[in-house]
Amino acid sequence: MSRKGTLLRGLAAAAAGLVAIGFAAAPAQAKPHHEPATEPIVIAHRGASGYMPEHTLEAYKLAIGLGADVIEPDLVLTADGELVARHEPMLSGTTDVAEHPEFADRKTTKTIDGKAVTDWFADDFTLEELKTLRAEERIPDLRPQSAAWDGQFQLVTYDEVLDYLDATGSDVLTYPEMKHPSYYDEMGMSIEDALADVLEERDLDEEDSPVWVQSFEYPSLVEIDERIDNPVGLNIGGSGAISDADLDLYASTLDTISLNKDRIVPRDADGYLLEPTDVVDRAHDRGLNVHVWTFRNENSFLPADFRKGTKPGKWGDYRSEYELFYDLGVDAVFSDYPDKAVAAR
Repeated sequence: MSRKGTLLRGLAAAAAGLVAIGFAAAPAQAKPHHEPATEPIVIAHRGASGYMPEHTLEAYKLAIGLGADVIEPDLVLTADGELVARHEPMLSGTTDVAEHPEFADRKTTKTIDGKAVTDWFADDFTLEELKTLRAEERIPDLRPQSAAWDGQFQLVTYDEVLDYLDATGSDVLTYPEMKHPSYYDEMGMSIEDALADVLEERDLDEEDSPVWVQSFEYPSLVEIDERIDNPVGLNIGGSGAISDADLDLYASTLDTISLNKDRIVPRDADGYLLEPTDVVDRAHDRGLNVHVWTFRNENSFLPADFRKGTKPGKWGDYRSEYELFYDLGVDAVFSDYPDKAVAAR
């Protein structure tokens, strides 16, 4: 089903560092792109994760009720190959796994992104076992309103999210992110195949299906794009300029780049905003959509320009931050508080 065939197999290897050597001199045929939305799209980041524990069905339901256009399930694999909505394979930060003595011996050390991590890992549990855990708020000191729901919600699979949307007739899109694909590759597992299987089985693998696919790993997107025709986008963290050569590569093989806010409007050492970069315009000139993450209301996450008072959990002038990025022409924003993103829009 690939639109790009064997060329992309070569690009996957060449792009391990997100740069294809010599690509600019001999660009591939550009991928056909979707027209940008007439107004910015609001993506509920991990559901309405400012109000309820992230990646629960309840957080997704709330996000839909608050007017989100898209909900974002991050996906990890279980021991029996199921796709569960979690931000990372590690479980202790967002579940009560540490309170389950029957799973004490599952705590172990593994290497993720080149770093040794000691925790409980979703891929050491079957789905049935994970269903005995309950979700917890990641940052309870900043979000006591969300932490009040700790212990009440099960973990949810991507299939269950799609079942809910089908049952309610919702036209909200899902934007699944494949987390740490290379981590699974090293264990002989394929998160790309798992997601492609789900989409194919549900006839959601077409260009106009209400599903977009994302990852931080470019080769992973190249791989899954050989099986599905859905729009695909690369997440790019950090700060600093993105070269024209890289944008040319992305425009030939992807639909979207999804950027850390600092890539668009940098901050100085004290957290104050600097002049915007031109990356949005350069990406648009190449037919790429530009999404940006993550918008949060609390002072801890806002630029110093928009903070109110000194309390980290106090809400600052979040509306001005939305307006800044909307004015710069971004196509979509990821928000923990999707109702606020909608209101600012």
